[in-house]
Amino acid sequence: MGLFSTLLGIFGFGIGSLLGLLVGFFLFIYSEPEEVKDPVIRPLHELDSSTLQGLLPEMPMWVKFSDYDRVDWLNKFLFDIWPYLDKAICSTIGSMAPPIFKEYIGKFHIEAIEFDKLSLGTMPPILYGLKVYETNENELVMEPAFRWAGNPNIVLVVKLLSLRITIQLVDLQVFAAPRVTLKPLVPTFPCFASIVVSLLEKPHVDFGIKILGGDIMSIPGLYRFVQETIKKQVASLYLWPQTLEIPVLDASAVAKKPVGILHVKVVRALKLLKMDILGSSDPYVKLSLTEDRLPAKKTTVKMNKLNPEWNEKFKLLVKDPQTQALELQLYDWDKVGRHDKLGMQLVPLKVLTPGLTKELVLDLVKNTNINDPQNKKRRGQIVVELAFVPFKSESSKLNGTEYGRSESGISRSSDSSESLGGAGLLSVLIQGAEDVEGEHHNNPYALLCFRGEEKKTKMVKKTRDPLWNEDFQFMLDEPPLQDKIRIEVMSKSRAIFRAKESLGYVEINLDDVVHNGRINQKYHLIDSQNGRIHIELSWTKA
Repeated sequence: MGLFSTLLGIFGFGIGSLLGLLVGFFLFIYSEPEEVKDPVIRPLHELDSSTLQGLLPEMPMWVKFSDYDRVDWLNKFLFDIWPYLDKAICSTIGSMAPPIFKEYIGKFHIEAIEFDKLSLGTMPPILYGLKVYETNENELVMEPAFRWAGNPNIVLVVKLLSLRITIQLVDLQVFAAPRVTLKPLVPTFPCFASIVVSLLEKPHVDFGIKILGGDIMSIPGLYRFVQETIKKQVASLYLWPQTLEIPVLDASAVAKKPVGILHVKVVRALKLLKMDILGSSDPYVKLSLTEDRLPAKKTTVKMNKLNPEWNEKFKLLVKDPQTQALELQLYDWDKVGRHDKLGMQLVPLKVLTPGLTKELVLDLVKNTNINDPQNKKRRGQIVVELAFVPFKSESSKLNGTEYGRSESGISRSSDSSESLGGAGLLSVLIQGAEDVEGEHHNNPYALLCFRGEEKKTKMVKKTRDPLWNEDFQFMLDEPPLQDKIRIEVMSKSRAIFRAKESLGYVEINLDDVVHNGRINQKYHLIDSQNGRIHIELSWTKA
């Protein structure tokens, strides 16, 4: 009876399926399709508040906020370049992944990890708006709002206990509003040293994971748990003010800034060559650092001396103590004609211990070519005392002390009770000016006056918004607490009459610079209607 019922059930199912297919086929053929109606398009002002609230998240940022720019051209650019960008990104990921995978080999019985397929798909991210900020710092700040509903094909193969397990990422969706900062800007392609990224709000991340072809995200409760965990982890790492910094160039190698002061005391020289007719010499010493374009410093001339004593002190700015060297050159002064070279020597700064004075007795040679036979000739000796003193900010990094930046961009030491006294470096960076206007011509340059010393920038012709970006440095034995610095914007013409013209000036008290360590702002020019000048001042203690 049971067998008969089973056979009858199978027969009934087959007959019913065939009859259902025939009826459906005839209904599909002979039934008239309904007319497809066009969707109703209504302007926004006719929609009620609840409908608008539902549409608001889907609107582009440039619609909701007027300070966001519409960047359809950039989306078109991304669409055209995406096939090539996809290959470049995947190639980079493929080269970076093996060292990371190698750390897990041998753990949990894992024998190998590798990519079987790696592609970001055919659908690029779409930018829904872009905001660009203008700051006083040497940086470019952008806030793009993007959405990426991609179709990537990423398959990871894990060999575990001789089993080949495939893990596939599918249906990836990322909605985020990051803040991207390119800093510092440098005169070397791609013109920025690093990319700093932070998230302004928690991102939306959605994806599916298939293991051995089965979608594990369909397990009840697992999907929500994974999504919430990812959002919390990403937010804790990169939600503002937390940042992710991606180095692009070595900023110190591109735009080197002074990191310390080299104190040089030229003590004496011994047994110099006789260069004069009367059997003597008139020696003096020129000092300079390699990789530095500043003019060399000179000692006084000691007349008729073969064992001169100077005991003269000099200070030189050091930008890279690992590669720079002190170059000492001795000359015989002549009243007429060219000065004869007595000898020279190089001292690599990396042989010096920071903060300690070292006395050196150096044999003079003709040149730096060690294979030159003339270097075997005795030319005398020179005695110098050297001490490399790093700036406080640099030495603190070496010792593990943190130096931060406040919200206003002012650098401060973590020890606020530290004395302000002592030698240091005053740096004046004249970045540019805005809305400077002359009555007769506009060929502006900036003239800096400090303690009777004048320095000026290059001249930029025919502009009211010059950009100079020139740095001037002053080594001082004590903080300039009572000093002022005057910077005047001038205009110069080749004409005989009205050749020079003042476009405005500013006087800055340096007391605030010493106490704060750094000030970066735009000043209104005195005697100018709308002119402003952008100046960055910093005081670094040695």
